Amino acid sequence: MASENHTQEGALVDWYATRIGKPATNGEAYGYWLFALGLLLGIVGVVLTLVSPPASAGREASIVAGGTGLVLLITGPIVRLPLQKMATYLAYVGVAICGISLVWFAMVYPDGWNVNTGSPTVMGLYAGGLAVIGIAGFIIPLATDRADIEALQQSLSDTKADEEDLARRVDDLLATLSDTAADEEDLARRVTELESELGDTAADEADLQRRVTELRGMLADTAADEEDLAARLDRLHESQARFETYEDSAGEYRWRLRHRNGNIVATSGEGYTRYHNAQKGMASVRRNALGAEVMRIESEDDLADEEAFEPAVEAESQATVEVYEDKGGDYRWRLRHDNGEIIGDGSQGYSSKSNAKRAVERMRELVGPADYLRFDPTAFEIYQDAAGGWRWRLVHRNGNILADSGEGYTRRNDANRAVDRIRDRIDDYEFEVFEDNAGEYRWRLVASNDEIVADSGEGYTERSEAENAVDRVQEYAPDARRLEVGRAAFEVYEDKGGEYRWRLRHQNGNILADSGEGYTERTSAYDGIESVKRNAPNADLDESGA
Repeated sequence: MASENHTQEGALVDWYATRIGKPATNGEAYGYWLFALGLLLGIVGVVLTLVSPPASAGREASIVAGGTGLVLLITGPIVRLPLQKMATYLAYVGVAICGISLVWFAMVYPDGWNVNTGSPTVMGLYAGGLAVIGIAGFIIPLATDRADIEALQQSLSDTKADEEDLARRVDDLLATLSDTAADEEDLARRVTELESELGDTAADEADLQRRVTELRGMLADTAADEEDLAARLDRLHESQARFETYEDSAGEYRWRLRHRNGNIVATSGEGYTRYHNAQKGMASVRRNALGAEVMRIESEDDLADEEAFEPAVEAESQATVEVYEDKGGDYRWRLRHDNGEIIGDGSQGYSSKSNAKRAVERMRELVGPADYLRFDPTAFEIYQDAAGGWRWRLVHRNGNILADSGEGYTRRNDANRAVDRIRDRIDDYEFEVFEDNAGEYRWRLVASNDEIVADSGEGYTERSEAENAVDRVQEYAPDARRLEVGRAAFEVYEDKGGEYRWRLRHQNGNILADSGEGYTERTSAYDGIESVKRNAPNADLDESGA
C-alpha cells in the first residue's frame, strides 16, 4: 500500500536508487533528474532552432527551452552537492529569477525583441539569475570553511556524548547513595571529577559559540557580495547620457542629449517659447526614438516640410519569384518583373527545391529593411560572421575585398576599435609579404607586439601583386569610412567590364541575391535595388519551372 501512495518525488528517489544507486541524500537524486531534464530541454531547443524560421513561435519556444535547459543543467549539480541549506535555497531563488526573465522574453518576443541587441533588460535579468545560482554553487562554498563546519558538527556530537555520559554518572551516583552511605572522601572525589567535566563542557560551549559567530560573519559577507552584484547589474542598465535643458541667447528654451564623454548626441534643433514645451519635446524623443524606422534621404533639398506623415504601407508587388531547375540539375530562383525583365536572382544553385524556397524566404525577410553600403572609394564593413563573432573587412567600390581582420571578436565594439587602430596607426605597423604552403603570395599587417592585426584574405600568384595590394591598403585605409552592416545590406560595385552591379550580402558574408546583369550608370543600379525592395517581399512564388 505504501508503494501505491508514492508521491512523484518519492518515485524519483526510488527510481534513482534502483537504477543508479542509493543516494546519500534526496537532493542527490533530485539534482540528477534536474540535470537530465535540462539536457533534454537543451536538445529540444537546438532542434527547434534548426527547424523553425526566425521571429516565429517555434523560434520563441526554442529559446525558452534552451534557456530553461541551461538553468537546470547548472542547478542540477548544485542541488546534488552537500551544501548548506542556504546555498540550495539561494540556487532556487536564481532559478526563479531566470524563470521570470524567460516568461518576460515570451511576452516581448518577437515584436519587442531587437534582432541585433536583444532586450538588455530581459537578458540582464536572466544573467542576474545565473549569477545568483553561481553564488549559491561557488561563492558560498568557498566563503565557508568546510573544516570549521565539520569541527562544529563534531563538537556538537561530543557535547551530546558528554551530556549522556554525565547523566549516566549521575544515575550511578544516585543509585550508590540510595543503596548505602557513600564514603565521604570517595564522594568528594567524584564531585570534583563531576565539576571538572562540567567545566570542560562549558569550555566546549564557549568554543561552539565563537565558531557560530564566525560563521554568521561569513554569511553576512556573502550577503554583502550579493548586494554588490545586484548594484552592478543595475548600473548596466543605466543610461550613458543625460538630457540638458537650457535657455539660449534669444530667450528660447532648448534641449540637448549629452553623452557622459561630453559629446552632443542630439539637440532639439529649434527653440521653444515655454519651458514645458521643451520638456514635452524631450518626452516625445524618449517615446518615439526606440524602434523608429530609418528613411534615407539623398540631400537636404529633398527633406519634406514639417507635416504629418503616414507609416509606409506595403504596395502590391509587380513581380514574381520563379523557382526553376537549371541545366546542371541545380535549383535556382529569379525575380521577374511583370514587364518580363529579370530584376534580380539568387546568384547560386541549390541541391533541392526546398533549399531554393528557403533562400527565397530569407531574401524576402531581409531585402526590405536592408540599407545601402556606399564605398567612396573604399570603406570598412563591420559585420557578424556565421559563428557569431564580429569581423571587419576593407572593401573597394568595385567589390574587391582589400583586407580583413583575419580573426573574429566577441563584441562589436572590439571590431570597431580594431578598425580605428588600423586607420590611425597603419604607418606604425609593418607589412609582411610571404609565400604560403600553396605557393601563393599573401601579406599580413603586424603590430609592434608581433600581433597580426590584418591580412590579405586571399592569395596572389605573383609577389608583385601582393605588394601592389599592400600599396592600395596603405593608400585607402586611413580615410576609409566605417560602415555598420545590419542583418543584410546592399552593395553597389563596378565590375571588371566597367558596369555597375548590386548584391545583397548577409552579415555573415554570404551573397543572398544579385542584380544578375550590369548597368551602364550607377544610378540605374540603385533604381534596380529600389525595384527589388518594392516588389520582392510580397511577390508571388512560381514553381512551374521546377
